[in-house]
Amino acid sequence: MTLAAQNKTAVVTGASTGIGEATVRALAGAGWRVFAVARRAERLEELAAQTGAVPFAADICNDDDVAALLAAVTEAGGADTLVNIAGGARGADTIANAKTEDWDWMLQVNVLGTMKITRAFLPMLRAHGEGTVLNLTSTAGLTAYEGGGGYNAAKYAQHAMTGALRLEEAENNIRVIEVLPGLVRTEEFALNRLGDGAAAAKVYAGVEKPLIADDVADVVKYAVSLPHHINLDEIVVRPVAQAATHKLIRKAEA
Repeated sequence: MTLAAQNKTAVVTGASTGIGEATVRALAGAGWRVFAVARRAERLEELAAQTGAVPFAADICNDDDVAALLAAVTEAGGADTLVNIAGGARGADTIANAKTEDWDWMLQVNVLGTMKITRAFLPMLRAHGEGTVLNLTSTAGLTAYEGGGGYNAAKYAQHAMTGALRLEEAENNIRVIEVLPGLVRTEEFALNRLGDGAAAAKVYAGVEKPLIADDVADVVKYAVSLPHHINLDEIVVRPVAQAATHKLIRKAEA
């Protein structure tokens, strides 16, 4: 079983931070050609300088941006792998106190954005003959929790969409992989969700070894680098301290 890059090319969204950035680094370091996609051009340029990735500033929810990205990748020779990492959470309100704008943003980026870019690239992946789509979802798409209604709804939808895609595209020899992380400490996820540094820090307080972005990126790299006939349908990855969504070991801080 070989895990060599073998002239493989990936389009990675959400590449300006966190798991997306780490995935670009992991794949580029393994010899892949990588198109790094995100909205923040300056961060992509820095990442490109460090890794050799091809930066492309785009909003995956914007139809014109997605079309421009597809055109650029096509002109550059195409890609065989689409890694959908762009996503995120906004707020931790109960449904009784839900903010429509938070729910709208989560559904747009996690669900509709993933659909739009996948829809755009499917003809290219079909034509390649051995295409791969990997969607980064979340264990929030498997188990609901209080204060997670909006994020649960978005990730449950993305999880269902991934399963439907696998069924629909098997006849086209497209491999569809889902990676579902639990608790991952990244630079921006909890901060963007809660809007407060102290509140974000409490998410990880007392957890001795939460996952970090590099851990998940290694799993992504492994899954897409396997021989194409091997499909890791669903990969749930959590820190040992998180035995389940509702059971997280926190040690008292000194």
